[in-house]
Amino acid sequence: MQGTLILGASGFLGPHLVASAFAEAQALATMADPFGPPVIAVGRRVEEAPRFTQPRNGAQWENFDLQMAEELPAAFDRWQPSHVVLAAAMSRAAACEADPAAAEASNVVLPARIARICGERGIRLVHLSTDQVFGAQPPPRKGFAESEPVAPVSVYGRTKAAGEAAVLEAYPQALVVRLPLLYGDSAGRGLGASDSLLEAVERDEKPALFTDEFRTPLEVRNAADAVVELMLGNQTGRLHLAGPDRVSRLELGLAILAAMGLPSEERARYVRPALRQEEQASAPRPADASLDASRAARILETRLLGVRAGLERAIGA
Repeated sequence: MQGTLILGASGFLGPHLVASAFAEAQALATMADPFGPPVIAVGRRVEEAPRFTQPRNGAQWENFDLQMAEELPAAFDRWQPSHVVLAAAMSRAAACEADPAAAEASNVVLPARIARICGERGIRLVHLSTDQVFGAQPPPRKGFAESEPVAPVSVYGRTKAAGEAAVLEAYPQALVVRLPLLYGDSAGRGLGASDSLLEAVERDEKPALFTDEFRTPLEVRNAADAVVELMLGNQTGRLHLAGPDRVSRLELGLAILAAMGLPSEERARYVRPALRQEEQASAPRPADASLDASRAARILETRLLGVRAGLERAIGA
């Protein structure tokens, strides 16, 4: 491990990836190199990203626009990574629907470009994708396995599916990791399934939570630890990371409120059960994008947490 580069470090997952990679680097520290291999965190607004590592000996943070294609090779010469996690994406489904060309540039063209650079230099690449590449067809009983054909319902899902294919075509030794709905600590930024709900409750809103939309959610630090473990491994192709529990959005929301200590009789006051067809969505939503992560569970030392254990960890943070 010569050095880790996290691209997209200022999003919800990114700072947790940085913290997990830095912990791995510290484990390799020596007397001559007390902080271990460098961890470089790159994003568009890294000054807004929370620091989950110590400020004096944490990762190196850098603002950089990955869309500046002509500057990328020189940037890689400067960064000199041996491992790269590509978490940068246009991930807001509504924004993708509004500007498909921008979604294509961020979710297809950019990952292919990064994959070519990594392939030419023999750099280990983990590209992060999404369960939203599914949804047009119902899942098998245990959820979508890696071998299932993609069938997205949104521009976001279609561009992420195309990005996966572009990465593996450019660099067959890369690993594409599909992630589910994530929840957990966003350091007060209202990101992810739990913090966005809790912020809505604090604003005295009563958000609609669907009884007919199902996911296999995962706590964000748990996801980061698993991704970094996979980054240090040798898996290639596609792999699913997800929690073992298939739950509706309403079930997840009520579990979040329960983890905050609200009695069962009070939880219903803060949320509104709804059906997908009752709400006007800014982008199409899959009814069920549950992932089968059994293959990852067999490979990983990191245990993929169910909703109860994940929320205990998240709320404790």
